[in-house]
Amino acid sequence: MEYPESFQKLIDCFRHLSGVGLKSAERMAYDILSMEPDDVNEFINSLENVANIKHCSICGNLSDDDLCPICNNINRDKSTICVVCYPKDVFAIEKINEYHGTYHVLNGVIAPSKQKTEEDINYQSLLDRVSNDNIKEVILATNLTVEGEITAMFIANQLKKYPVKVTRLAHGLPMGAQLDYADEMTLFKALSNRKEV
Repeated sequence: MEYPESFQKLIDCFRHLSGVGLKSAERMAYDILSMEPDDVNEFINSLENVANIKHCSICGNLSDDDLCPICNNINRDKSTICVVCYPKDVFAIEKINEYHGTYHVLNGVIAPSKQKTEEDINYQSLLDRVSNDNIKEVILATNLTVEGEITAMFIANQLKKYPVKVTRLAHGLPMGAQLDYADEMTLFKALSNRKEV
């Protein structure tokens, strides 16, 4: 017996999410069916509002406005930029409440096996910031994966022509680790023990 078409479409939509298989998608679809109508409407509104999320015009982070709250905060150390691959990495680092500089979100990595080159990442605006904004340090906080390392080396090479200190996250994050899965203490140690590149 097949599901009604609208229910099957809901299951199919959940299967588009990373790591969600058929059984998990079915479970989520049944959860939606059991929600109160107000909760379903809130869920629908949240999905519709995703289209309104922007990328900060300075750092590339997620934002409701032209500038994200971090770039808009006058108390942040504007002379330090922490370069991350994705917005989720910004939120992971912010949870430790120890870093008070700004960010630059590449919104991707260089991944030759997936035909992703430097043209697919947001790095040119980073170079513009370094050359125009009196930046003293750039912290490379890409994931410790092959793609993250390739991306970090590319960015480090691009920054060699600027008078800026380039550091890399160190101790605490094992090879292959994802920033958004690391606990606060591990991230704190990695940020505190960063090394110059």
